[in-house]
Amino acid sequence: MMNSKLYVGNMSFNTTEDGLRTAFGAFGQITDVYVANDRMTGRPRGFAFVTFSTAQESQLAMEKMNGADLDGRALTVNEAKPKEQMAGARPSGGAGGFRSRY
Repeated sequence: MMNSKLYVGNMSFNTTEDGLRTAFGAFGQITDVYVANDRMTGRPRGFAFVTFSTAQESQLAMEKMNGADLDGRALTVNEAKPKEQMAGARPSGGAGGFRSRY
């Protein structure tokens, strides 16, 4: 089962939260957009997370927007992985709702 949060990578540094909402909003109701910025410089890091109200909407958006051009860059759109599955991430306690694959 896919979750409703998408990772959006290879973004132009000119792409804004509003631009993402406009581009992805055609595929469903967006509940959250987070554009990652460098903590030291405040500059964009070139990726974001877009969350839809349902997994079906996020699946459609991923299919249509992966490889699509936004602000001159071909986007990489994937299902966002829970933090505990990311390489190098510290484990966090109390993260319920994710079943082990083992």
